[in-house]
Amino acid sequence: MNARPALALAVVATVAFLAAAGITRAVAHRADADPARTTQAARTTFTGLTPAPGEPTLPSLQTLRPAPRTVAQARGPFDDRFTLEGLSFDGAHVRGSARITSDVSDLLELEAVAGFYDRRGRLLGTARHVHHLEETGASAPHHAGHPVETERFSIAVPDALRGAAVSAALGVPVLVNE
Repeated sequence: MNARPALALAVVATVAFLAAAGITRAVAHRADADPARTTQAARTTFTGLTPAPGEPTLPSLQTLRPAPRTVAQARGPFDDRFTLEGLSFDGAHVRGSARITSDVSDLLELEAVAGFYDRRGRLLGTARHVHHLEETGASAPHHAGHPVETERFSIAVPDALRGAAVSAALGVPVLVNE
């Protein structure tokens, strides 16, 4: 049997299923187009699936009580895929790096969230560092063996917490790599 007719049949069946299920809607427009005109693109929605209400966070930030002038590691879902290195807190910034230790070729997304605490160890608020791989059209470098990806970060204490934040905790709620 020739593979082309089978592939075409599979594509047609998939499109028909999606249309029949009613889970695609045209809702996008191009930013570089004339604002009066829009182009159509498919957006997939899933009935009964509620989008996340806000930024990803770590429940472990609520239970930590780091000592003044220290940075604790907040437990998260990806802890087995990275190590935090060189963590420091100077009252204005949390600095350090996340070294990805899983077998990857490129770091696509990483989000580090810092919690800031008062003298009693109460969580005052959070701030974050977001890494998003920017595609430039060039192919990504090929790594032989087990590559090491390191993402450095500096997360500023939010202005409203300056002076009250005496310690910090840091964790990674988002990590996407190849």
